Amino acid sequence: MGSPKLPSLSRRGFCLCCVGGAFAATTGWLTPRQAYAEARGIVSLIKDSAATSPITTYKLRNNISVLEGSGGNIAVLTGPDGKLLVDAGIGVSRPQLGKALAELGSEPVAHLINTHWHFDHADGNEWLHAAGAKIIAHENTRKHLSVVQRVEDWDYNFLASSASALPAEVFAKERQLKLNGASIALKYYGPAHTDSDVSVTFDEANVLHVGDTFWNGIYPFIDYSTGGSIDGMIAASDANLAVAKSDTIIIPGHGKPVSNKAELQGFRDMLVAIRDNVGNLKKQGKTRDEAIAAKPTAAFDAKFGQFVIDPGFFTRLVYEGV
Repeated sequence: MGSPKLPSLSRRGFCLCCVGGAFAATTGWLTPRQAYAEARGIVSLIKDSAATSPITTYKLRNNISVLEGSGGNIAVLTGPDGKLLVDAGIGVSRPQLGKALAELGSEPVAHLINTHWHFDHADGNEWLHAAGAKIIAHENTRKHLSVVQRVEDWDYNFLASSASALPAEVFAKERQLKLNGASIALKYYGPAHTDSDVSVTFDEANVLHVGDTFWNGIYPFIDYSTGGSIDGMIAASDANLAVAKSDTIIIPGHGKPVSNKAELQGFRDMLVAIRDNVGNLKKQGKTRDEAIAAKPTAAFDAKFGQFVIDPGFFTRLVYEGV
C-alpha cells in the first residue's frame, strides 16, 4: 500500500515512537505486519530528514539555550565546566548539532542528561559520549537502552544501544548537579510518557525541561509498552505545574520549544477532558473504533490535532489506558 504524505519532519522535533498516527489518519489501523513494514520505512524517513534538517537555536537566560530540529528539544547549558546537554537528538544530526553547539561557545561537551529512553532523545548518545559527555539518566532509561526494546503500538523492536551509548550514571528518584554555577535538579516522575521520564530544573535561571511529559500544542504519544499511561501523563503535568512559576520558561519535549505555565495548563486540561470523555464512552460499552467515531477529542483538534498524533490515534492511546 502507498505511504501517505507526512507533515514536515524538520521543525517541530520528531519522535520515532509516535509516527503511527500519521498512517492511521489515512490508512486506518494497520495489521501488525503492515505496521512493522511501515515502521521500518519511517525510521529511514526520520533519519533521512534529521540528516539534513537545520537546527534552530533559542537563547533563554543564564547561558541556557534550546536547540530545535533533531528529535526532541535539546537544552544546552554553557560555561567553564563544559557544556551540559539535556537530550541527545538523532545521531545523524551530528554535523548540524555540532555546528550549533560550537556557535554557543568553545567549551567541550561534558555532560548529557537523557529525559527518557526514546530514540529521538537518546540516539545521539554515542557520538556525544565520544565527544566527552558523561551520560546521566533514570535507571529505567539504561535498562531499556541495554536490550532489544519492543514498542507494542508499532509491533516494532528497537535494537539495544552500544555500550558507549548507555548512561554511565543512573539514579532512582532524584539527582542534584552543580555545574557552570547552576544548581540542576533531576527528578523522576514515576510512569508517565514512559517509565523512565525525568524533569531537569535549572534553579537560578527558573528554566524547566520536562521532556515528553509535555508536547506543546500537539497531542502526545504515550508508550504503554514501557510503562506510560494517560493518568501518568496527567500526574506528570500536575507535578510540573506545582513547581513552575508564572515566569518559568518550560521546555517541552516536542512542539514550540519555549513555553510557559499557561500553555502547560492548557495541555493538562486537554488531557483530563479527553481522558474523561473517552472513559465515559468506554463505560458505556463502546468499542475502541466506536469511541474514535464519537470524536471525543473534537473540542481540542484544531489546536492539538494538526501534527503526527492525529485525533483518532490519540483517542486510541487514551482508550487503552482508561
